[in-house]
Amino acid sequence: MHLRTIVMIFAFLGQIFTGSAQIRVAKNINYAGNTNEANTLNIYQKKGDTQNQDVIVFIHGGSWSSGKKETYWWLGRNLAKNNIVTAVINYPLAPSVTYKEMAAAGAQAVKWLQDSIATYGGNPKRIFVMGHSAGGHLAELINSDPQYFKELGIANPIKGVILNDAFGLDMEEYLTKAEKDSYYTDFIRTFSSESKTWQIASPLFYVKNISNPHLLFYGTKTYPAIQIQTEYMYKILQAQKVPVKLEVIEGKKHVGMISQMIWGRNRLYQSIFKFLREIN
Repeated sequence: MHLRTIVMIFAFLGQIFTGSAQIRVAKNINYAGNTNEANTLNIYQKKGDTQNQDVIVFIHGGSWSSGKKETYWWLGRNLAKNNIVTAVINYPLAPSVTYKEMAAAGAQAVKWLQDSIATYGGNPKRIFVMGHSAGGHLAELINSDPQYFKELGIANPIKGVILNDAFGLDMEEYLTKAEKDSYYTDFIRTFSSESKTWQIASPLFYVKNISNPHLLFYGTKTYPAIQIQTEYMYKILQAQKVPVKLEVIEGKKHVGMISQMIWGRNRLYQSIFKFLREIN
């Protein structure tokens, strides 16, 4: 094994053990009042007498058909070490459900956190939602389409949104132009074969409803659809005078956009911390 690789591994392990000593984790909390593992979340908070900290809800990616909250324990710990109470959620996946049930679950998780996060040192008035890939789509959908929080009887409690290489901001555009390959078939089971449904499942269809601050990331080597749609959302939000920042990360592919955050000193964290500090 190359010496540099060995040094990096030991540095990472040191970071894990140091972080573990500082962080309290509450696991497998059900946010939907049932016994379904798909409706659970883990909460990461810094040990000590912490109060009114910012809250980030992370929605994982996985093409709407895979992924689980346990994979992202390092994200929870890295954020919590920096005084951000973090909830990493599970949600139901295809083919058992469609995008709509997934989004509804995400909204339920946010509502539960609004009601309960003060117990874990979080500020219920400063809940931010973050998503990667398909998780970015779901994060923005519950933020922009008012039906999801309306069905829960509450106003949208999301203070701001962080999209990391979000996929599917415009599913109508993507599925209309996409090759009819295995990915297309996979997405059809989540979004149906109806183009009208593709439109109403697309956050960009509701972009005029967006007023809360946004932080957008994408990689220069990610999928072209992500680059195009993120840029489009950025320009629309700018035109609407919505506070928005866009950072293009050089040399990063789609998976690398989230896996780079395993390292607690990754530049995306500094951008996120700055984004939160600047929001009153």
